[in-house]
Amino acid sequence: MPRPPSSGGVTVLGECVADAFADPARSGPQELDLRVLPGGGPANTAVALARLGTPTRLRARLSHDVLGTLFRNRLTDAGIDLSAGVSADEPSVLAIAGLDESGQATYTFYADGAADWQWSTDELAAAPYDDTLCLHTGSLALIHQPGGSRIEDHLAAVREQLTICLDPNVRPHLVPPAAYRERLPRWCALADILRLSEDDLALLLPEAGPEQACDIWHALGAPLVVITRGRHGALASLNGRRVTVPAPAVDVVDTVGAGDSFTAGLLHRLAALGHLGGRLDALKLDDLADACSFAARVAALTCSVPGANPPSAEQAAQTGDFERLRPPA
Repeated sequence: MPRPPSSGGVTVLGECVADAFADPARSGPQELDLRVLPGGGPANTAVALARLGTPTRLRARLSHDVLGTLFRNRLTDAGIDLSAGVSADEPSVLAIAGLDESGQATYTFYADGAADWQWSTDELAAAPYDDTLCLHTGSLALIHQPGGSRIEDHLAAVREQLTICLDPNVRPHLVPPAAYRERLPRWCALADILRLSEDDLALLLPEAGPEQACDIWHALGAPLVVITRGRHGALASLNGRRVTVPAPAVDVVDTVGAGDSFTAGLLHRLAALGHLGGRLDALKLDDLADACSFAARVAALTCSVPGANPPSAEQAAQTGDFERLRPPA
């Protein structure tokens, strides 16, 4: 039987990124006007979790620069606990985003020597997880060195007391996919939940279909694999037993932060059902389908507005017209 819902929360470990979008109305042939919004996969997940009502802590290395101030304002406004983070001297990460005709974002990163990649072993060990059910990490902070390998070692040290959720969030223009493939066996051995997109799948296992990929990652140690498939919904595989959930119909403005919102919805619902805090031994397919359906709704609401602007708990819980329920832009 699952445990009763706990008052414990989720700790997210990873980067903040400033997403800069071109403003065509204010740009010209010799001038590019950018609108800069706070983002980054782990930070987006933390914001979405907090808006859903999950007690959320973000462990990030936040720069003293102007972008670091932007990040702090967003995170504290969302009610996220930043007490386990590090105030860093290195610069923040900047990503310039372009949107294609479907609203899909592509990024050019400016990230050399950034604060997010400089975790030390002592910094990671400094904060306890007494009130945490799940530690979520991944994305650039986990692959970028020197901090990435130290985060891996940290996960190995704390996983006996926590559920570990990991999102590779492959960024091929910044880190070669081969580097992710090299690290993925260890990530699967550390993770209870591996959440990734079909775009990640195409880069990591280009010859494998979703179900075959799930079986490969199960064999490497990950008991729960969830692959999000955009408008086609999501596939979840629990030690080889599958469930699929559809994506709610929505007018997509852009897909920025959709996968991060899905992860947040999944963890929020699994916590509410009493399944976080251990090895997912009591998780059944009906509860998994419930959690994935809720996560798909959270992701769809995020897609209905510009940028990584996830819904509140009230919006995600309601049923009805997406136009009425969508978060304010």
